[in-house]
Amino acid sequence: MTTALSYTPTNFLYAAPLTDLRKTGLLTVQLDGHTIALFEHADRVYAVDNRCPHMGFPLDKGTVRDGILTCYWHYARFDLVSGGTFDQWADDVRSFPVELRDAAIYVDVALHQDPRVRQQERLAVGLERDIPLVIGKAMMTLLDSGDERWAGDPVSPFQTGLLFGARYREPGWGQGLTMFVCMMNLLSYLAPEDRPRALYHGLAAVARDSAGHPPRFCVPALPSTDNDLATLKRWFRQFIEVRDAEGAERCIVSALRAGADHRQMADMLFAAVTDHRYIDTGHPLDFTNKAFEALDIVGWEYAEPVLTSLVGGYASAMRMEESNSWRYPIDLVGMLKKAFAALPAALQAGQQVAAQQGVCDALVATLLADDPQVTVEEMLAALRGGCSLEALAQTVAHAAALRIARFHTSNEFGDWDTALHTFTFANAVHQGLRRSPSLELLRGVFDAAMSIYLDRFLNIPAARLPSPTGQPAPIVALEAQLAELTTLLDRQQQVNQAGQKLAQVLYGEEDLDRVLAHVGKLLLREDRDFHTIQAVEAALRHYRELQDPTSGVNVLVAAIRYLAAHAPTVRAQGQTFEIARRLHRGERLFEGE
Repeated sequence: MTTALSYTPTNFLYAAPLTDLRKTGLLTVQLDGHTIALFEHADRVYAVDNRCPHMGFPLDKGTVRDGILTCYWHYARFDLVSGGTFDQWADDVRSFPVELRDAAIYVDVALHQDPRVRQQERLAVGLERDIPLVIGKAMMTLLDSGDERWAGDPVSPFQTGLLFGARYREPGWGQGLTMFVCMMNLLSYLAPEDRPRALYHGLAAVARDSAGHPPRFCVPALPSTDNDLATLKRWFRQFIEVRDAEGAERCIVSALRAGADHRQMADMLFAAVTDHRYIDTGHPLDFTNKAFEALDIVGWEYAEPVLTSLVGGYASAMRMEESNSWRYPIDLVGMLKKAFAALPAALQAGQQVAAQQGVCDALVATLLADDPQVTVEEMLAALRGGCSLEALAQTVAHAAALRIARFHTSNEFGDWDTALHTFTFANAVHQGLRRSPSLELLRGVFDAAMSIYLDRFLNIPAARLPSPTGQPAPIVALEAQLAELTTLLDRQQQVNQAGQKLAQVLYGEEDLDRVLAHVGKLLLREDRDFHTIQAVEAALRHYRELQDPTSGVNVLVAAIRYLAAHAPTVRAQGQTFEIARRLHRGERLFEGE
């Protein structure tokens, strides 16, 4: 039953006669844009929002017993007085103060709390308890700026998720935070309507990766402030060498308290993470790069919890000196040791000639060949010839991407990850050298080159790269071509077909930003996969930084082939996000279509 309303210019608005409520003990009224459920229980009148905060079901269809209101749909329970829930997945329902005046019910509809503050609290609950729907609903409110195209600031929820992941996962930085930073980096490529979905995926990934872990407690800085950064860097590397994570962490905290900036800390960490060869298939170095990218977004004041979260991964990592494949039948570790000894002279010689930038195609061919000694010699020769550290790293990253673009589907499915590890590692080294170029980090470029060599079997036989001369001129609109690409990823193992279709679109299309946005959309509709997210994010960045459009096409072909190999997924996570978005819009999920 709904009663007509009148309005008085006070906080308390007239709702209904008390006699109407007493007829059934329940009444629903429309009041100043709110649908409010009135309950009479134990001789008192209560008012709550009639929309269940879980999934929007009308609470006037629920039951009240012993002061607890239970929703009829999913049985969420609420304290009738305060609206507080006993089920954290449901959220508190808004309650309204009630006054009785001359046998009439008045309800105070004034807003007493900023909903954004409330949703920050709910986001924390969603992260703590790994409840994706709560995360999605909270994030939508935090991003809502009144613009349907999404103009909200993503930094606040990103900061919340970043600090949660850094502090509440005892092993430290992991896949969840890496996916989160990847998603944040993807925002600039995505269509506005897809950006909230990317943030949702990132936040949910952090919650899932942290679930079940105890919190992490940072060690304090050294009492003395007299230790210089060079000394702390030397100690840090020594402690990582002997796998002493606690001692190494104290060096990081002490360096930060001494005023080290992001370049100095990058130099310190990247040196330690490349003191051994290709540790843990490149993940610790990639995590390090992502940690610095995260701090670029939220600010250097959060460096202490973020950077210290990396140390455990350094200290416990497998080192490729311990791997047979890096030792036999060719001792790649010994080969690199000799190359590293020659680096100072090579760099000094290169300073005497004009610097060379961009990808070197001739060196790419060498990297993809099968002679590691020739590869090392050619890389040293490139440095002597004036190739910059950044250009050499970009060339190696490009060769690593081509391993994926040429990955043949006759390989074992798990081998996709072998090629992916090399590419994301090479990309991280490239980005790290852009931030803080150093002789130590340059070793990572050579590590990536050796990993490319070891991955050569993945291109035997090699998948054919799409050619611009073999692509027919587009005869249909871009929207239709992108729809064809989408359909391909609705079927399993459409790897080569997806690569060919994307190349066809890229070679004939001028609106490349729209194409990149669509690649991002295709990633977001799938359930999260750590390596797939890494592949697409690294490929989009590498593509944007390349000058040669033909080479860039092959990088995106690598990304779409990897995505196609891992699609379709169940897409359950996307369904949860859509529920959160529909609830945020006020849609009635419980009604049939």
